[in-house]
Amino acid sequence: MKNIAVLGATGSIGRNTLEIAKSFPDKFKVTAISGKANIGLLEQQINRFHPKFVVVMDENTKKQLCHSISDKKIRVECGREGLIKISTLEEIDIVVSAITGITGLIPTLEAIKKGKHIAIAAKELLVTAGEIILKEVKKRDVKFVPVDSEHNAIFQCLEGRDKKDIKRIILTASGGPFYKEKNLHDISPEQALAHPVWEMGRKISIDSATLMNKGLEVIEAHWLFGIDISKIEIVIHPECIIHSMVEFIDGSILALLGIPDMKMPIQYALTYPERIPTQLEPLDLTKISRLHFSVPNFDKFPCLKFAYEAGSIGGTMPAVLNGANDVAVNLFLKKKIKFLDIPKIIEKVMDKHNVIQKPCLDDILASDEWAGRTAHEIGEL
Repeated sequence: MKNIAVLGATGSIGRNTLEIAKSFPDKFKVTAISGKANIGLLEQQINRFHPKFVVVMDENTKKQLCHSISDKKIRVECGREGLIKISTLEEIDIVVSAITGITGLIPTLEAIKKGKHIAIAAKELLVTAGEIILKEVKKRDVKFVPVDSEHNAIFQCLEGRDKKDIKRIILTASGGPFYKEKNLHDISPEQALAHPVWEMGRKISIDSATLMNKGLEVIEAHWLFGIDISKIEIVIHPECIIHSMVEFIDGSILALLGIPDMKMPIQYALTYPERIPTQLEPLDLTKISRLHFSVPNFDKFPCLKFAYEAGSIGGTMPAVLNGANDVAVNLFLKKKIKFLDIPKIIEKVMDKHNVIQKPCLDDILASDEWAGRTAHEIGEL
């Protein structure tokens, strides 16, 4: 029996993680969870899974939750300190890091230092602080398994293989809801949130619509697998059956195929290095008539270009890319800017930034905060 702490239990990854725990009650115990804004759902999860510890973001929410939950034995904490506490509890075996943004950065680092098995779903942590995180992972020799379907696929394709044999990594992308759309000028948040394949949270759905999500995944893959940015390519694959591929120097390509359901990579991240039977519908190849692939349009989706640039520049630039994007997406969701203003704001913020190479953790956090503040100022003009 493994005790799990889920950072970001009310998000898409968190909800799917809890469903897996429910399906395998003899293997997983949900011991600690955290939530931010969806307190109603958090209360439902508390009543369903009876965790020992719950973390919310502020004192007011903590008081509200303490008053409303019936089981008074549950310990309710708040803020970053609360997240650190549940991430480092001695009884916790697996930490699922699934909080959008970099809120989970320090708690995840502290969990790594305690030798916890990490299922990493928050790509922003590797985008902004990949070098620092992977250094600790290697130092502590912890299990560190990606949850993103693309990176989980690459992780499996590369198991037991020598990095020097890799020619390139091929990240597949659905293309989002607008890949065939000609006019993106009057796109509404509601349209952008309607992803054609995956069920995701609001932030990541907009990132998928701008293809920034795929750009962030390029930087994430760079750190996870130690592969130069120039060797990581994106291919549009709208069926989302092939989750990603690795080409080796002899020309052979390994691909991982599966139904487009996040429970599959989450389950593997939780059970690694073991495999257990899934309760998901199997992939039936006889029902797939054809698979399509195309080259991404960098001109139509400039966020891809900015992500490659930020990843190549390195230092604090990826943190700036991430921080500016977070705020620009939020402004779009609030209907304060247009869809096409998102990449414009990101580009302006990146142009203003003085890059710090080999940044420390404080430099990364400060750069992310500066980028968010600058993006907000530009967006409000």
